[in-house]
Amino acid sequence: MKLTGNTIFITGGGSGIGRGLAEALHKLGNKVIIAGRRRGHLDSVIAANPGMVAVELDVTDPTSIDRVAAKLIADHPDLNVLINNAGVMQPDVAAGKVDDAAMVSTITTNLMGPIRMTSALIEHLKAKENAVVAYTSSVLGFVPLAATAVYSSTKAALHSYVLSQRFMLRSTKVRVLEIAPPWVRTELMNSQEAEQAMPLQEFIEQTIAALGTDTDEILVEAAKPLRANPGPNEHGLVNGFNAQMMAIFTGEQSGTSPPQAAANSAGVS
Repeated sequence: MKLTGNTIFITGGGSGIGRGLAEALHKLGNKVIIAGRRRGHLDSVIAANPGMVAVELDVTDPTSIDRVAAKLIADHPDLNVLINNAGVMQPDVAAGKVDDAAMVSTITTNLMGPIRMTSALIEHLKAKENAVVAYTSSVLGFVPLAATAVYSSTKAALHSYVLSQRFMLRSTKVRVLEIAPPWVRTELMNSQEAEQAMPLQEFIEQTIAALGTDTDEILVEAAKPLRANPGPNEHGLVNGFNAQMMAIFTGEQSGTSPPQAAANSAGVS
């Protein structure tokens, strides 16, 4: 991806990874437009980054997506990069009754939102030079975290969609990228202080460096071991990973059940 001279739209740009990417790309000389549902967060970001622009967007609402897409094309006709970053992460209990509202919210935000957002802008992007559609997925799309089974499933589905879309757009000007973070210190699941999580600034620096290469999968070093899913032997990796994570959670929160400890402590982006 060309790292400067772009016009970039980033969903979920008011905090965490979205804000980190927005600020880093803004400093590199790109025109950056961020979006999110929380106006206060957006205002804070643009106040700290003169020249950045913000629009309110609810990625769970098709009407909001269509409205913002039309405004972007009208106000920023040079738009050539879309980064689908908005997402939510909630604990669930795959061994019991799943909260239906939480499940629908997670699927609508994490999977349907990015698909709809890209769909609304794809014909515009096809006409642009150095066009990019990027999706923030997760290493949990390769190795699920059992305590957040629905979230992990949405990221696996998003990874699958990326593979299909990349193939279908192979003869166009649009590159399709996937950013798959490991556990990063963000607001997701209150992970700002999690010692085992990757510092946000370190993640952003490594991600920007990888974005500047020809790779289609953006993986920082901490993400690569979980990306190396061993195919038919994946159950051993999945079970070992989850046993390790549960040990971390229960060790940090003595007396708390593993699912609840995960709810309190997990925060893989």
